[in-house]
Amino acid sequence: MAYRPKMSHEERAKQFMPFAALKGYPEALRKKERITVPKKELSEEYAEILDRELRRIRKNDMITVVYFSGGEYLRRTGMVGRIDKDGRVIQVVDTKIAFDDICEIIAE
Repeated sequence: MAYRPKMSHEERAKQFMPFAALKGYPEALRKKERITVPKKELSEEYAEILDRELRRIRKNDMITVVYFSGGEYLRRTGMVGRIDKDGRVIQVVDTKIAFDDICEIIAE
């Protein structure tokens, strides 16, 4: 009978680690499951209300913004880092959001 040296605990544990035959497959499934929605057109009255809110917001204010990005509506809460009125972009923490993609603003 041949002698086999004893395996270390780490080597033995590797035998029971999960095996992913298709790398990236779970992520691809999650992307496929995501439901994309069309962007809503805002009424003129509501667009004016959002415009007034944007004019009231200042750098370092805490806000929550609901905006359209990549076929879905996202919510971002944080401190305003920058407002570029010429470029029509607001930066909340590290996310730059175009004014035209915003559908709701809540100042905190």
